[in-house]
Parts: sequence; structure tokens; C-alpha cells
Amino acid sequence: MKPDPWPQHPDPVSEADAAAVRKQLGRPIRGAHAVAWRCPCGQPAVIETEPRLPDGTPFPTTYYLTCPKAASAIGRLEGGGVMKDMNERLAADPELAEQHRRAHEDYLARRAKLGEVPEIDGISAGGLPDRVKCLHALVGHALAAGPGVSPFGDEALERLPEWWRNSSCASGQETPQ
Repeated sequence: MKPDPWPQHPDPVSEADAAAVRKQLGRPIRGAHAVAWRCPCGQPAVIETEPRLPDGTPFPTTYYLTCPKAASAIGRLEGGGVMKDMNERLAADPELAEQHRRAHEDYLARRAKLGEVPEIDGISAGGLPDRVKCLHALVGHALAAGPGVSPFGDEALERLPEWWRNSSCASGQETPQ
């Protein structure tokens, strides 16, 4: 099920956002540029990350999925073998392969707006452009970019339950229905 609203405009990371992500990840966020997407519960769920972390380390994962409930649901998809099917379809369908390659180019273009890091030039995330390796990265990109950009991110979103229902991603508190 695709959450609403999707996509969103990135927001600067507030102190409350940083605290929520710290709770979600169990550690402070690093290199955060913006909140690229918020769960319907209001908590940050995808952080747009600088391509170079504050300590100088190159970081190719521009869209970092932080929501533990979404990450857990995606992990169940991965554990169920969905990526094997996706990779088989990718190898057999030239049109799908072209869409996946365009998602890679979109990812690189979005990261380039944040800065150039020669060490990761041409490297995106999630197995792009040749395979499906990490649905967490593909879903993060899909949520940040919007529908129609990442075919496998979109597909994974369609397969996910409504993880944002019943409790907040960071606080565990019940949210209104």
C-alpha cells in the first residue's frame, strides 16, 4: 500500500527530527541533509544524506530509510525471496531494465545536487543499475522521488502493509486512526 502524501518536499532536519531518528536507529544520524519523506505518523522515515559524511567518509546511500517499522516490513519481503523474482524479471525484460537504469541515473543526479564525491562517482544504491540488491535503498529512493521513478521501489511499496498504522515510528505511542 502506498502511503499518502507521496512524494513530499524535503524539510531541514530539526532537533526533534534528529532525536526521532536517533531513537529509530539507536544512534545519532550522520551527514543528514534533509528529511526526504515523513511517515503518515509524522516522524522522519527517509533521510537525505550528504554524499560525504562529516568524518570525510564517502557515503553513496543518499536516501537512508530510518523508519524501523518500514525497514522491518521490507526485511520480511526480502526474506520471502521477492528480490530473486525481481532480478529474474530484470534480466528477462529489457523495458524494465531500462526503467531500472533510469532510476540509477535519477539517483545519481539527485546526489550530485548535494555534492560531488569522486570515490563514489557512478555508484548509486540498492543494486542499481544492474540488479536488485537492497529494497530498503530502493524504497527510500522511491519515497523521496515519487511514483514512477524507481520501478522496484514502487513495487515493494505496493507489497508492504500499512506500517504507519497504530503507533509512531519513533515513539511507539498510539497514533489516531
